[in-house]
Amino acid sequence: MPDEPPLARRDVIASRLAHGHSVVAAALAHEFAVSEDAIRRDLRALADEGLCRRVYGGALPISPASVSMATRTGMARDRKLSLARAAASAIQPGEFLFLDSGSTNLALAEVLPEDHELTVATNSVDIAATVLRRQDLKLILIGGPVDALIGGCVDGAAVQSVSQLNIDRCFIGACALGAGAGLSDFHSSDATFKRALLGVSTHCCALVTTDKFAKRAPYRVAPLTAIHTLVVEHDAPRHLLEPLIQAGVTLLQAEPA
Repeated sequence: MPDEPPLARRDVIASRLAHGHSVVAAALAHEFAVSEDAIRRDLRALADEGLCRRVYGGALPISPASVSMATRTGMARDRKLSLARAAASAIQPGEFLFLDSGSTNLALAEVLPEDHELTVATNSVDIAATVLRRQDLKLILIGGPVDALIGGCVDGAAVQSVSQLNIDRCFIGACALGAGAGLSDFHSSDATFKRALLGVSTHCCALVTTDKFAKRAPYRVAPLTAIHTLVVEHDAPRHLLEPLIQAGVTLLQAEPA
């Protein structure tokens, strides 16, 4: 593929990484008839966008478990805000909310209804900072060592702290979701924290981008029956939603982004 424009070349490389293929700089340089320095610039740019992990001689595809909270925050932001607005419409005045760590719940923190006298607890540093800027919200921060990948605190101390709460409505982070496996997580400690959170919450809600239905994660959190409300995208395929409806989950569908 000689004379491929830089952005088009980068798109080709990004597509291969997205399909789970590793790439080698020398081989790409030969394929595109450019210098290895040009390929390395491409790989640096893709890594900065969170699309690959640089290694000696090339790059590896990013697994969902290794994408940091900082990277996830900028991905599909408009879609996450649409989910957040739909979820916020169900919040009742005076509720005690818990916003689990996650980029979609961070979007929810930005659109929480005003003048509802809400109390918000969270284990997420970013969510806590967003809530703190609102004078009408009361904040409870679950602390401890911060896991940079998860973006919050999920160790034993955090589990102990959340177990002392009595939450009206929790918004649990969804890493992977399926009719059979239910809600799953990529990290054992985060799965343990989420199970503790479910145990002290009257109503559980999850905001789910459509890509979460295609993912599989190793640690089970809870069956679908433990989740009362799922907020899904406006264009979520019907064949993905039907098993959720049959399981008795209430669905809220977001407006188009």
